[in-house]
Amino acid sequence: MIDIKTDKEVDNIREAAKIVADTLLLLKKSILNSGIFNTLELDKIAKKNIEKHKAVPAFLGYKGYPATACISINEEIIHGIPAKDKVIKDGDVVSIDLGAVYKGFYGDAAITIGCGNITSEAKKIIEVTEKSLYLAIDKIKHGTMLGDVSNTIETFVLKNNMTVVKEFCGHGVGRKLHEEPSIPNFGAKGRGPILKTNMTLAIEPMVCLGSNEISFLDDGWTVITKDRKISAHFEHTVVVKKNGCEILSKL
Repeated sequence: MIDIKTDKEVDNIREAAKIVADTLLLLKKSILNSGIFNTLELDKIAKKNIEKHKAVPAFLGYKGYPATACISINEEIIHGIPAKDKVIKDGDVVSIDLGAVYKGFYGDAAITIGCGNITSEAKKIIEVTEKSLYLAIDKIKHGTMLGDVSNTIETFVLKNNMTVVKEFCGHGVGRKLHEEPSIPNFGAKGRGPILKTNMTLAIEPMVCLGSNEISFLDDGWTVITKDRKISAHFEHTVVVKKNGCEILSKL
C-alpha cells in the first residue's frame, strides 16, 4: 500500500530533504574547491552538517551500512563506502547519495559530480542522467501512472546510447527510508499504480555508459558496473501535487 501523507508530514519530509540538499551542496563545494579529497573526511563533514540541523543520518547503521553517505567513484554505481584511502582524483566521476531523518521523517537525494578535467563521455553521462531525472519529474502529477515515469527515464537514456540499472530502483519515502512503491528506471507506459496527491517519492535514475550488468565488491555493499565503465546517479525526493509535483530536495 502506498502511503498518502498529511500536509504536516509533508512539511517534515520537506525539512529532511532540505537538510539532505544543503549537505550535498556542502560536499560538492568541498570536492570542487579542493580538487582532491579523502572520502572518509567528506563523510565526517556530511554527518556533522546533518546533526547541526537537528537531524540524524538516515543511512548510518541502516541494515548495517557503516557510514553517513554513499560515495561511489567512476565504475561504482551505488553504495560506495567512504574510506581514508579512497581519494577523489582529477578526472573522477563521483556520485554521492545521502539521507536524513528529521522528526521521524526521511529525505533522500543524490548527485553526481565531475571532478576537474573529466572526459567528454563522463560529461555526457552526467548530463544524460540528470536530464532523465528531470524529464521523469516533469511527468509526475495526480493521476499519472507510475509506468509513464519509469518509461520516460529509460526512453531518454536509451536514446543517448546508454543503459539503466535494473536491479536497483527508486522508491516511496517519508515515514521510512524505503516505502512502496518501487520505482524502476525502465518499463512500459500506462502501467503501475496511479499517483495521488501527497504521495512522496524518491526518483533516482542510475545510468551506465556501457553494459548495465552489475557486480558487487567484496565489502558486500559497493555495486559496480561489470564492464568497469563509468556510471552516474541522481535522485530527488518529490511530493505529488494536483498539477505537478514539488521537488523537496532541490539544491
